[in-house]
Amino acid sequence: MSVNSASHSKTQSIARAGTYTLLIIFSAVFFFPFLWLVSTSVKPDSQIMVMPPKWIPNPFMWSNYSKGLTFVPFLSYLRNTLIICSANVVGVLISCPLVAYGLSVIPWKGRDVLFYVILSTMMLPFQVVMVPLFAIFTKLGWIDTFLPLTVPAFLGNAFFIFLLRQFFMTIPKDLLDAAKIDGCSDFQTYRQVVLPLAKPVLATVALFTFMGAWNDFLGPLIYLFNQDKYTLSMGLAMFSSQYGSYWGMLMAVSTVVTVPIIVLFFFTQRTFIQGITLTGIKG
Repeated sequence: MSVNSASHSKTQSIARAGTYTLLIIFSAVFFFPFLWLVSTSVKPDSQIMVMPPKWIPNPFMWSNYSKGLTFVPFLSYLRNTLIICSANVVGVLISCPLVAYGLSVIPWKGRDVLFYVILSTMMLPFQVVMVPLFAIFTKLGWIDTFLPLTVPAFLGNAFFIFLLRQFFMTIPKDLLDAAKIDGCSDFQTYRQVVLPLAKPVLATVALFTFMGAWNDFLGPLIYLFNQDKYTLSMGLAMFSSQYGSYWGMLMAVSTVVTVPIIVLFFFTQRTFIQGITLTGIKG
């Protein structure tokens, strides 16, 4: 019995070591472009295109950051991006949990049919509805404003509704019944019982939304014409087209745009993974 136990323990150790080795290899593959980005951002121009590549610059050109960030109105682009990201996060956290609650906890005729219709909208690429949406927003007078990039978030998102519905269905029915016995209405149950339990999932939805709005390029490209309203993604594209030969400064600006998302994910990864795990449990 002890021999089998030792053999089993040895097998587990080998499997664990193999798993960690694969994870380290894959992590290195994904980390390589970012490492090259940061290295290039502090290189002199003479060391950027040399072969073999020089990973450690000599000297470090920290001035690439100050020069790159002054070539474009970076703070203005950052402000616009944060406004759009914040509005999207607020809109999604207001609309999606309410819809998901109505599609999972409250029984009513046609509920599942409507849920499948909402899911089917995920199969439509944005390019299919791009022209009709542009025509609608033009009629509303929203073009060259932040409204086309923020208002849709207050109308729900099919993917986030799906994630939240999956979690809400795992909440024990006895807990919801107990709230009703105590005299809670559906909305009170939603606010006092369901939402506090859904904090990890809501944090995951907020993180997804923030990252999507931060990296969005096609939306601002379609709806924003005034340079004063450009987001970071638009500003980076404009910098690349106008000053693409200044590789050091371009990489410095790209690093500044990329780092906040990496830092945000690093500090929220536990909540993010917990939220994804909870939504994968089907009750």
